[in-house]
Parts: sequence; C-alpha cells; structure tokens
Amino acid sequence: QVQLVESGGGLVRPGESLRLSCAVSGFTLRSYTIAWFRQAPGKEREGVVCYNWADDKAYYTDSVKGRFTLSRDNTRNTAFLQMNNLKPEDTAVYYCAAQNPARYGSSWDCLRSTDFESWGQGTQVTVSS
Repeated sequence: QVQLVESGGGLVRPGESLRLSCAVSGFTLRSYTIAWFRQAPGKEREGVVCYNWADDKAYYTDSVKGRFTLSRDNTRNTAFLQMNNLKPEDTAVYYCAAQNPARYGSSWDCLRSTDFESWGQGTQVTVSS
C-alpha cells in the first residue's frame, strides 16, 4: 500500500526556517518523481518544487528559489523540504506527491501538473509575526 505522510509544519515568524518531511512506504522513493505542492486558503494548489526522476533535475517555482531545497534520504525512504527565510506568503498547507516515472518522461512539466498518483495528507505551515 502506497502511503505518504508529511510532518514538520508549524507556526514560525518571518525569516525563520522549517524542514518538512515526507515519509513514504509502499514504493522506493529513489525510483520515483517526487514533488512538494502547497495550497493557501482560497487559492489553487501550486507546485513548489519537483524532482523529475526522468531527467534527474529539480525544478523550483520562482518565489522559493534560493530559499527552499528539496532533498531525499533514500536509506530512510524520506523526502525533505528545507524552507529558509520564510515569508507570510508561504503560509499554506504543504503536500508531498509521488509519481512513477514510467508514465511520464523528461518532458513532463511536473511542477505545473497535479497529475500525481499518490499524495500525502498535508501539513500546515503558518508564517506570521
């Protein structure tokens, strides 16, 4: 059974940091495309970062470049999202998602697609002074 479980969200002040975790089970993380999305109240879900297994590259949305970093610990089958210099506009529920790369190739714009086969339940991040 495929399962993704996020953790690490919370309330922080602007300029502070958080590290989100996405523990996966039921598949091998290192062989999958993995992404983080977020959804703020009243807004559509947006891609934050996507690591596309097919081209071995990570793609970040412009608003988080230089502040957020996606990483993976394959021994723990866990993905992380390190978020530094957080801003109030980063407030949202953050979701991790996974996709078997056999379905899409390197041309898939995984950052702008929500067509992932597996999703976590989300973790709330609130940035406020």
